[in-house]
Amino acid sequence: MIDETGQQLGIMAPPQAVTIARQKGLDLVEISPTAVPPVCRIMDFGKYQYQEQKRSREAKKHQRVIEVKEIKFRPKVDGHDYDFKKKHIERFLAEGDKVKATIFFRGREMAHPEIGRRILERLITELGEIAMAETMPRMEGNQMHVILSQRAGRKTAPRPKPAEGPSTATPVVEAAEEQS
Repeated sequence: MIDETGQQLGIMAPPQAVTIARQKGLDLVEISPTAVPPVCRIMDFGKYQYQEQKRSREAKKHQRVIEVKEIKFRPKVDGHDYDFKKKHIERFLAEGDKVKATIFFRGREMAHPEIGRRILERLITELGEIAMAETMPRMEGNQMHVILSQRAGRKTAPRPKPAEGPSTATPVVEAAEEQS
């Protein structure tokens, strides 16, 4: 038996422990039921639950959900389009997300998967300083893809906060009445 200040009160019968807890206006909570003898504590259980919820909310604030963004290429991608999409990949990686780069093949393009593999390998080598390939380029159906993640030791840029829309409050305009 442990009291609200953390001091041990010793081993006692459950009805006696409940009586002590009620006298103090607190709850008797079983902390470790498997211990011999079971360990109980006198505490304000509602306050304890509130503090646990507060701790879990605080922990959620500091955790970050990693999203997987997908960028699609075609085997006949133009140089400018490739560079444009590569910059998007760099931005996603800087924000801390993972990127799935996909080459989409259609029709006769399926006969030449080496073209798509060259594009993905070029992407991996050009982004080698900031990204690493979690998987090597692999073919699944009519798509070839690779998953890129940020290199260890890189700091992520903070995510931009969503832009606030127009205010819901409408200003009150008072018109002065002319008195004649």
